[in-house]
Amino acid sequence: MPAPAQARTARPFEPDRAWRLHPQVAVRPEPFGALLYHFGTRKLSFLKNRTILTVVQSLADHPDIRSACRAAGVDDAAQAPYLHALGVLVESNMLVPRKDHE
Repeated sequence: MPAPAQARTARPFEPDRAWRLHPQVAVRPEPFGALLYHFGTRKLSFLKNRTILTVVQSLADHPDIRSACRAAGVDDAAQAPYLHALGVLVESNMLVPRKDHE
């Protein structure tokens, strides 16, 4: 029987709040986007393009994920796939709420 998914989190994804990379996550930019590795859970995630990488890298500079998307050139009407991908990163504990906005 497999162990419970330690990487899963109960916190809901809220794109209108402040998020950051988990401190145990390393980002390795690649031509296709990036690899994220969580040293605590040993989970590997792929970012499929450079735009989502820009969003993830700029989270600390913005009050919420939607603002980070806009700054990366993703307007509100085009944010759905990015918000979905970022929500998956929250579920896998790659992204966590920023302490200054909890």
